[in-house]
Amino acid sequence: MIRCVIFDLDGTLLNTLEDLCDSTNYALSTHGYPSRSLDEIKNFVGNGVRLLIERALPMGKDNPDFEKCLTEFKTHYKKNMYNKTKPYPEKIETLEIIKSQNIKTAVISNKFDIAVKELCEKYFPNLIDIAIGENEQEGIRKKPSPDSVLKVISDLNLNRDQVIYVGDSETDIETAKNAGIDCVACTWGFRDVEVLIKNIPKNIINTPKEL
Repeated sequence: MIRCVIFDLDGTLLNTLEDLCDSTNYALSTHGYPSRSLDEIKNFVGNGVRLLIERALPMGKDNPDFEKCLTEFKTHYKKNMYNKTKPYPEKIETLEIIKSQNIKTAVISNKFDIAVKELCEKYFPNLIDIAIGENEQEGIRKKPSPDSVLKVISDLNLNRDQVIYVGDSETDIETAKNAGIDCVACTWGFRDVEVLIKNIPKNIINTPKEL
């Protein structure tokens, strides 16, 4: 019996792409680098902000401005992460249905921890029991490491067969596999359905209410 649903955040619960794109391009333009398109950013996200900037910046992490651009991104994003971000259709209603059945909800993300907690509180108040973002200094490795999933399972005193994971990317599918739980992949996020099929999730859904 399922007692907890763990969600990815960006591309699964929230459409954050435009704000991520704007902050990335702000950081790039500040140091004189060309902007990236929305489609490019869509393919860059999913593995944390360091890799986002590495992929967006010419020469990547070898660029002498890498750390400066990363700092510019974080500063800009903290102030502007609510500008265009919004929940996907049916998401709030779906969370309400899940909660009404006494099923716990959690969010894990490779976005930095404070942003994950603030976004969940703003857009899904009282609907998320645990929210965990990137916090490797505390020993919790980023996805696709299973660390954050296993922390949720431990904190809620559950077994792995009582938990499912919902995400929109190959990183999410791999994370669930590494944690030994089933993954439900959603097609409305940041990856094409062909990418999801290739990585063999347990199920694929096209609308939130299919959960």
